[in-house]
Amino acid sequence: MGWSAGLLPRRHSGREFGRQLVWGLFFAGVLAAWGLLFAMRPGLDLPAGWQELGADYLASLCRGTAGTAGYLPVLAMWALMALAMMAPTTVPALKTYTDLGHAGAASASGLAALMTGYLAVWLGFSALCAAAQVLLSRYGLIDPLGRSTAAVLNAGLLATAGAYQFSRLKQACLTSCRSPMMFFMAHWRPGNAGAFAMGLRLGAVCLGCCWALMLLAFVAGTMNLAFMGLAMVLMAIEKMPAIGRYLTVPAGVALLAGAVLTVFFALPITN
Repeated sequence: MGWSAGLLPRRHSGREFGRQLVWGLFFAGVLAAWGLLFAMRPGLDLPAGWQELGADYLASLCRGTAGTAGYLPVLAMWALMALAMMAPTTVPALKTYTDLGHAGAASASGLAALMTGYLAVWLGFSALCAAAQVLLSRYGLIDPLGRSTAAVLNAGLLATAGAYQFSRLKQACLTSCRSPMMFFMAHWRPGNAGAFAMGLRLGAVCLGCCWALMLLAFVAGTMNLAFMGLAMVLMAIEKMPAIGRYLTVPAGVALLAGAVLTVFFALPITN
């Protein structure tokens, strides 16, 4: 009995170290994604010697259009965008899973599996967006900075994102995102495979919240770091239970107004 009791603190310490390690890798990955996106900006003047670190190669990936860069570089850019923008918005859900780990229901490997499943969903979304960007670029509808050159496309994306803010699907997904404990209670599956499956479901719910807002990158520019930061903050706040509900409707109205203004300014002026 004494031997077992003496091992409990050590085992607990090992589990806690494992969870902290996974968290450390998670935030290191997010910071690395932002750093790589910064290095990939077109026209970035890199200091001498950075070529040895591969930064010059990363920057060269986005110096041409998506049509000339090819699919894989654009996919890499979208995958980094998804990691940089969407991973921070799911911290409350991951924290809830970690808290369950303190009660013995989750483990460090389970947390890693949950994160992997979540990011797998966004990688799939990134693959579709990268294909769309390459296709639009080949038809001259996307400039080298990843911005749509067609007012109709811009207005359509803004209107879609604005209207989606009022949809039942958006509200249902937001409800799950704002109540991670209820999400895990309703969909709990044990083990690493179960954690991965829950990560896939969590990623799908998050995608249901944010896909339309993510597509606005085609309006602001897929390499626009200011847009990425603003969108990340907007989506993170929208998932907060206390204040998020007060943001969804105003954001929808603003996006619909932006669509109307885009059409208005695109109309030819006649005397």
